[in-house]
Amino acid sequence: MITQSIFAFFATLGFGILFNIKGHKLFYAGLGGGISWFISLYFENLGFDTTSSFFIASIIFSIYSEIMARVLKTPVTTLIICALIPLVPGGGMYYTMYEAINGNIMESIELGLHTMANAGSLALGIIFVSTLTRLFMSAKKKREVRELEKLAKKKPHIS
Repeated sequence: MITQSIFAFFATLGFGILFNIKGHKLFYAGLGGGISWFISLYFENLGFDTTSSFFIASIIFSIYSEIMARVLKTPVTTLIICALIPLVPGGGMYYTMYEAINGNIMESIELGLHTMANAGSLALGIIFVSTLTRLFMSAKKKREVRELEKLAKKKPHIS
């Protein structure tokens, strides 16, 4: 698992270079890819199916990306896309089309549905964390505005 995660880290670094990520942000983008692959493998080894392990991995790498985006002062999208790269079900898409071309329609449909479930679980995990983060940040801003308004009411105006 560790070896595969290290290779996922380096593969993600390559995509980070293609996406024009510079400096130390490139390292953290690659780390996100390594983490996402490690978490996915870890949960598959615990007995979870691929779709569930992808969902859990997407939640974890989305949380990582949201935190690191604020620490690095960079758009969260750059980190999420890089962390997502190792989990993209490209092999499933290839084998779906391969079976369709060979005339194995039922196998193609089965692989296609499984691939769409994997891709959908990745999307749902990202959307889930993104929505919670936006709700949290919105509530935090509203609380800060209320506190400032309270301070403004308490402070006497000098004319």
